[in-house]
Amino acid sequence: MFNKFFAFTIICFLFFLAEVKGADLSFKNGKEVSSILKKDSLSTVGTVNQNFQIRAKRTLGAIKLDGIINEQDWLDAEKAKDFFMVLPYDTGRSVAKSEVMMTYDDKAFYMAVIFYDTVPGKRPVESLRKDFVFGNNDNFLAFIDPYNDQTTGYSFGVNAAGAIWDGTMSGGAAVNLIWDCKWESKTKNYPDKWITEMKIPFKSVRYNPQVDHWNIQFSRQDLKLNEKSAWAPVPRQFPTASLAYAGQLKWDTPPPKSGLKLALIPYVYGSASRNFEKGEDTRYRKDFGFDAKLGLSSSLNLDLTYNPDFSQAEVDDQVTNLERFELYFPEKRQFFLENSDLFSNFGATSIRPFFSRRIGLDAPVNAGVRLSGKIGQDLRIGVMDMQTGSEGDFLSRNFFVASVQKKIFSRSNVAAIFVNKQQLNIPANWTGNNYNRVAGLEYNMQTRIISGPGSCFAKSHLHLKQILPKSIRRD
Repeated sequence: MFNKFFAFTIICFLFFLAEVKGADLSFKNGKEVSSILKKDSLSTVGTVNQNFQIRAKRTLGAIKLDGIINEQDWLDAEKAKDFFMVLPYDTGRSVAKSEVMMTYDDKAFYMAVIFYDTVPGKRPVESLRKDFVFGNNDNFLAFIDPYNDQTTGYSFGVNAAGAIWDGTMSGGAAVNLIWDCKWESKTKNYPDKWITEMKIPFKSVRYNPQVDHWNIQFSRQDLKLNEKSAWAPVPRQFPTASLAYAGQLKWDTPPPKSGLKLALIPYVYGSASRNFEKGEDTRYRKDFGFDAKLGLSSSLNLDLTYNPDFSQAEVDDQVTNLERFELYFPEKRQFFLENSDLFSNFGATSIRPFFSRRIGLDAPVNAGVRLSGKIGQDLRIGVMDMQTGSEGDFLSRNFFVASVQKKIFSRSNVAAIFVNKQQLNIPANWTGNNYNRVAGLEYNMQTRIISGPGSCFAKSHLHLKQILPKSIRRD
């Protein structure tokens, strides 16, 4: 046991040296360039492709979303072009010509995309369904890292027919498409190209208003060429969503500070029924509730719910389970979605210390409060308290969850979670457990190691997870 622990300590120390002293490779004009990652007063450690930069100038006039690039702001804007091929090869420039431009005003930032055809013919589009399948459509995706932490962010995109895609990012590359926000886009097809204009309100995303640049990546899928490309080069073994390979978006001035962000969704329900045949009196039913979201800052938000109506959540996909572990269907209730990775990413794929879908599964939810987001540059917190009512043999219960995630080095983090499920109003003849408590600690190291001359980066992960009652797992 001691030898295993000693070996694990040595491995962690070697990865620590690679993270602190290792030089990263970036690509410029098709050549490998050695660059040491730096820190400044407004950002954390830069990405591999920090030399790929696009500047967003403040608009001088209004931007009309019509798929026509004729506003002076677009004509004067810098262009992200000369994309690099990612698939099927990652050794040169993309065959397809692509251009992306950005601008912004006090309320929103805008993107204009021009994708030229190389092969004539119809552009493949599977459907107009929201959050389309990436691999089945000609599409454009933008991956945005407003905190420059290479870990969390947002993704926005469209396919060639105008269907939209949006989601939150966690773990450096994972995209949760269940999350939705308010934004606009307009796509127009031409014989030799297709153009999209996008408007994303600053209120729809969380960011640090003191940062004058964000990490950003643009990705294009062209099925006629069987080619996937990216503005900043990405090795083919990594997804274009990997924030470690993003370029940088430079603002003329930092984005505006957010004001009060309040969203309130109330409901009122009422009914009356009477059985005339039995001569019964009229029976009245009434109910009300609400969901609310309050932005305490541009990066920290408070969710509140009382007597929620979760009937608006989408139905689950039908899945056949052929293993002995239970299925973890994705959470689709809006109250639980934002920053959901702070609560749901602990444990292994088939074993989770906390799964929010269990709340309200067998008894109605009376009320809940949830605080989540980022404090400063390197600290994320999540605190949630939910109260359920009693239903049949199930007593009323209180669910409390707290988690904290501290970023270390350029992309790694240490995280801890505590979960408490407490039975309430316990009768005298109750024989079950009064509570169930779980604590967990996780260390996630993500680093880039040069694996040989002319090679791309290999990414490694080390996880150390401990959940009480005492047990240790290693992935």
